[in-house]
Amino acid sequence: MAAGTRELSGVAARIEARIPRPEDFDSDLRGPRTAARVGTWLGVAFGVCFLTGLYSHYLQHPTPAVPLATGPARLYQVTQGLHVAAGTAAVPLLLVKLWSVFPRLLGRPPLEPRRLVLHVLEKGSIALLVSSAVFQLATGLPNSAQWYPWRFDFIAAHFAVGWVAAGSVLLHVAVKLPVIREAFGVPPETRPATAGAPSRRTLLRATWVAAAVAVVATTAAQTPLRRIAVLAVRSGNGPQGVPVNRSAAGALVADLVQDPGWRLQVSGPTGSVELSLEDLRAMPQHEAVLPIACVEGWSASGTWGGVPVRDVAALVGGTPDDDVTVRSLQPRGAYRESTLPAAWVAKQDSLLALTLGGEPLHPDHGYPCRLIAPARPGVLQTKWLTEVEVVRA
Repeated sequence: MAAGTRELSGVAARIEARIPRPEDFDSDLRGPRTAARVGTWLGVAFGVCFLTGLYSHYLQHPTPAVPLATGPARLYQVTQGLHVAAGTAAVPLLLVKLWSVFPRLLGRPPLEPRRLVLHVLEKGSIALLVSSAVFQLATGLPNSAQWYPWRFDFIAAHFAVGWVAAGSVLLHVAVKLPVIREAFGVPPETRPATAGAPSRRTLLRATWVAAAVAVVATTAAQTPLRRIAVLAVRSGNGPQGVPVNRSAAGALVADLVQDPGWRLQVSGPTGSVELSLEDLRAMPQHEAVLPIACVEGWSASGTWGGVPVRDVAALVGGTPDDDVTVRSLQPRGAYRESTLPAAWVAKQDSLLALTLGGEPLHPDHGYPCRLIAPARPGVLQTKWLTEVEVVRA
């Protein structure tokens, strides 16, 4: 028995000797000063990503409790671009932040109750922060490529875990606030850096450059930097100069949109009418320069022409206080139907578009008729319309 006990003790001692301790990491670059500076920008990136994500979510799932702006036309283009850029920039920032504090993660928990509670809160906030950030990245990137190798609802999960990530950031800042304040108040260290090691300033500059390169590589496809946006999922190419997410063939409507008997069914409080393509073309036309801005972060603008939605709604008794629901020819899909709130219906730039760049719509852009409205996600700009319904509040 004694021999067995001694053998187990020896094994435990060898395992203990192999587990790194904080003091095993003597790099001058690790520690609160680096973590606080990188963490500040990481917090800014998380904040921008969270707020713009909330805005995108409520645009797609409107509620009377959350007022939404109907302009300027490029508003969603800007907010969703910021969302994707901030999320991308957070990746190298998070990696450097974790590297700078990694030795502290190996520290043994204190025995004093108050310090133990703070220790558990700190480690818990880090675990929540890292796991939620990894989840958002691991699901957000496939979403940008429209690849869903999971069975859960991406929108609901991404929205819920976004709240977890935001809460973990606030918890972590609250726990570490004294350390953060002290780190920003400490004058530069006077001891020389380890021979051959870069300075803290060099590390921070390299971190900012890495974040900038990641953003450009993933989000600059619709800018003059298109050629170096090697990780972007969309370019500026596409029918009539505007890229598409789903083609007519992909939506299984390529044959349906060529049917000469196509009619737009319009219904409302005073009855219903059927409009042919020629009927729509005979109505007063309006042109507007509007972007297609998708949740993946890419966007492209075009000159759209067609009939204001409010004019079509008025044919069946629609008023400025009514919403309008449109439905697509595509047989299935989460966004084959969308509702345009009354605030958008009242705008002249909200169109049942018939042309793009002065030419009839390409089938991939929604021929014969599609919805296009300012400051809305691209997934709500329903294509290949077959029905318009005025919804009285």
